[in-house]
Amino acid sequence: MKKLIFLTLVFFLLITSSFASIDNYTEAFDEKTIEQYQKEADQGIASAQYNLGISYENGNGVEQSDENAALWYRKAAEQGFAGAQFNLGVMYENGDGLEQNYEKAALWYREAADQGLASAQHNLGLSYDYGKGVEQSYDKAALWYRKAADQGYAGAQNNLGVMYENGDGVEQNYKKAMEWYRKAADQGLASAQYNLGVLYRHGHGVEQSDEKAALWYRKAAE
Repeated sequence: MKKLIFLTLVFFLLITSSFASIDNYTEAFDEKTIEQYQKEADQGIASAQYNLGISYENGNGVEQSDENAALWYRKAAEQGFAGAQFNLGVMYENGDGLEQNYEKAALWYREAADQGLASAQHNLGLSYDYGKGVEQSYDKAALWYRKAADQGYAGAQNNLGVMYENGDGVEQNYKKAMEWYRKAADQGLASAQYNLGVLYRHGHGVEQSDEKAALWYRKAAE
C-alpha cells in the first residue's frame, strides 16, 4: 500500500506541465512598430495579428490586455497560424481574457499540434493525460507526448518517461523511461533530473548507484 501511494505521489510530482503561451517576438517594442503591426493586422496579415496579440498579452508598447490579446490571437488562429492557435488554447486553458474552457483549449491545441508545433503537442498530451477538455486517455497522451518528444521538447520527453515508468499508455519499460528522462535531463529539466535520480536510487532500468542518484538529485536541486 505504501508503495502504491508513493508511486501515485511521484507521478503527480514529476509530470511536467506547461500552460504558458509562446513568445517569438525579438524586436524592440516602440510606437512605430506597434502602429505597423496594427496596420498590417487590420489588413488581415496573420503574423501581424499574432505579434499584436503578444504585445497585448505582455503589455509591450501597449496597455496590457488579455482580452485584446485573445482577440488578435483568435484572428490569426482562424487563419491557421499555429503559434496563435497554441496561445489561444493557453488562454482558454487558464481563463485569461476569456471564459475558461478546457474543451476549446484542447481544440486549439489540436489545430496547432496537427501542424507539428511541439508545445501544442505536449499540451494536448497533458489534456489527454488528465482528461481536461477531452476524454481521459493514457494511450493518446503517450502518442502526443512522443510527437513532441521526438522534436526534442524536454517536458514531453520527461512525461513520456513517466508513462514508461508507470506503464500508462505504453508497456512498462524502465530502460525506455531512463532514456527519455536522460534526454530531458541533458537539457536541464529539473523534474527529469530528479526522475533519473530515482531510477538510479532503485536500480530501475539502470545499474543501481547511490552516487549517480545523488549526482542527478543535486543537478535538480541546483
